[in-house]
Amino acid sequence: MGTPAQKRLIRKLNLERFLSQIKPHPSPNLRLEQYTTPESVAASMLYLAAYTYGDIIDKRVLDLGCGTGRLALGCAFLGAESVVGVDIDKLAIKLAAENSSLLGFKTKVDWIAGDVTAVTGKFDTVLQNPPFGVQKRGADRLFLEKALQVGGKVYSLHNHPFDDGAFVNRLKHSVLLQVAPSPFIARFVEKCGGIIEAVYAMPLSIPRMFDFHTKTKSDVIIDLYIIRKVDKAS
Repeated sequence: MGTPAQKRLIRKLNLERFLSQIKPHPSPNLRLEQYTTPESVAASMLYLAAYTYGDIIDKRVLDLGCGTGRLALGCAFLGAESVVGVDIDKLAIKLAAENSSLLGFKTKVDWIAGDVTAVTGKFDTVLQNPPFGVQKRGADRLFLEKALQVGGKVYSLHNHPFDDGAFVNRLKHSVLLQVAPSPFIARFVEKCGGIIEAVYAMPLSIPRMFDFHTKTKSDVIIDLYIIRKVDKAS
């Protein structure tokens, strides 16, 4: 039975429960850095976008590098006017479409198999968990550049620039902690015509997924960048 889009504030826990129903990729590709966005991280990102900044409900939303559809379907659930999910992995798109049908959003989200650089159009909001550029240098920059070409607001996850044990301990007591942006990302965003409104650090647990992983899970810090496209006419 389909799940109706939400038009009123819902509990974050209910959002996480919805996201937990979305099946992840069964065979993630290391070259594409296909790490599934955990429910807690996705929910925090979506909750901020929807209820703190007002950038999801009744908005046209794009999920770049959508994987199996976690962020895109979360936007549909929260009440986006329309959602498009794009990913270069055809299997991921197939699974995203299946997840969409199972959760009752078959007609709410359009899925496109293709490279993000080929995306055109205009969207109110872009959400993305791009490759951090570990396997392919500059991969995250391609996503940021495209997001700022087509979106008015951008919510983008990036690797935290520092490994600070004291900071990690502080973050354990808070789901989100506002931090300063990376100078490199700040310069790149400005070059692409955007301005960073806020950056929130959050913990991320990565389970053992690939052969080179030596631990059952790794705890790292990631940063959520909230970026606004600057109106050149202003």
